[in-house]
Amino acid sequence: MPGLLGKKLGMTSVYTADGQVVPVTVIETGPCSVLAVRTKEKDGYDALQLGFGLKKEKHLRKPEKGFYEKVKLTPAAVLREFKNFDTAQYKVGDTISVDIFTVGDKVKVTGKSKGKGFQGVMRRHGFGGVGGTTHGQSDRLRAPGSIGSSSYPSRVFKGTRMAGRTGNQSTTIAGSKVVKVIPEKNLLLVKGAVPGSVNSIVEIKK
Repeated sequence: MPGLLGKKLGMTSVYTADGQVVPVTVIETGPCSVLAVRTKEKDGYDALQLGFGLKKEKHLRKPEKGFYEKVKLTPAAVLREFKNFDTAQYKVGDTISVDIFTVGDKVKVTGKSKGKGFQGVMRRHGFGGVGGTTHGQSDRLRAPGSIGSSSYPSRVFKGTRMAGRTGNQSTTIAGSKVVKVIPEKNLLLVKGAVPGSVNSIVEIKK
């Protein structure tokens, strides 16, 4: 799907024309530079490689430095490929801005969810805990309980819900509605929450 890269700035609320208050996430969307054009003839698929943000030259590896010198573009902080663009309309060096979106568009927003560290089963999976402190159970309130059998199968099944690291994984919210577009400030206002912490990078796809 055609889309752009952006930076989540935070949440606020706006009024609609009929006076309703709508919670929105403000995303600084683009401008994104076209760094490479993938074609079916050469690469086997059609896509655009877009770059967002700025990266200092001292932080570039030698192959990256050579690539940016070749295309004569400023180094980008983040690179992603987006399919379903009409690649015939674009060339390396073009800039794509937030105005590819219009109010009312349904978009899919992908970001890295907030990392919450190592969490127990109640926080991670919504377990209810073992129960009261009867019969000497002084430290079992938030425990997961039994996790397997003894004689058969004598192991814990893969996928058993247990404590572990929570969040910090790619998450997608589909069907979010574009409430407002502010092209002069490269801002996109999307209804509701989107994954990630403030200033994290997100992908917005139509």
